[in-house]
Amino acid sequence: MTFPFASDLFAGRRVLVTGAGRGIGQAVAAGFLQGGAQVLAHLGVAERDAAESFPGLSPAERERLAVTAGDLAGGAGVEALLAEVHRRLGGLDVLVNNAGTMLGRVPADAVDEAHYARVLDLNARSVVLLSGGAVPMLREAAQGGRGAAIVNTVSISARTGGSPGSSLYSAAKAFVATHSRALARELAPDGIRVNAVSPGTIMTDFHRRYSTPEKLEATAASIPMKRLGTAADCVGAYLFLAAPELSGYVTGQVLEVNGGQLMA
Repeated sequence: MTFPFASDLFAGRRVLVTGAGRGIGQAVAAGFLQGGAQVLAHLGVAERDAAESFPGLSPAERERLAVTAGDLAGGAGVEALLAEVHRRLGGLDVLVNNAGTMLGRVPADAVDEAHYARVLDLNARSVVLLSGGAVPMLREAAQGGRGAAIVNTVSISARTGGSPGSSLYSAAKAFVATHSRALARELAPDGIRVNAVSPGTIMTDFHRRYSTPEKLEATAASIPMKRLGTAADCVGAYLFLAAPELSGYVTGQVLEVNGGQLMA
């Protein structure tokens, strides 16, 4: 996919995108590459062989792409990823915390401690640890006049509560939305902006796994724009929030991308 609006907006900037093996994360990583950035794309363990799964990149864009893989649900995975950022990018201007998933629709009376820990570790704890660990690099970028930003992926379910069986995922995304605002206030004096993108129902592998065709058809019919979103629909929001030239006075915000599914 091509994003002509990206131009050279991110030339010379170093970007980490987690959860970039497919869907929104992959599209966002491609958008930054087309904007001139040097990108480290983090893949989940199951996507370790997806290093060649970024279609349509030019040779120059592919040259600026580095790929790593690992499980962010544990602290060791976060530490390993931060070490990779130092080694392969030499610093960081933009962090996109996109890794996360529902890990199955589990009814409230079937949630056990193991499922709770796994969902919260991946969707919330990893964001806290990775963001905190990246602050020194982002602060250095901001002090150097490059601008620095964190953009987190949340979800429409953080506002609506989601569908049955998604209570932990929805709550974790609500946590990340509030954590984003708290970090925005704390890090603003350091020149680090923190915002979030909240996708609606985006037709990626996530919904192919966790939603029935009938449910998706009914959802599409209820959306004012009468269609489900695509990963490409989300890219502009991330690039906007990451670029100081476009959103230099925007921090602590959650940008809803949902075709009118939720108007807030």
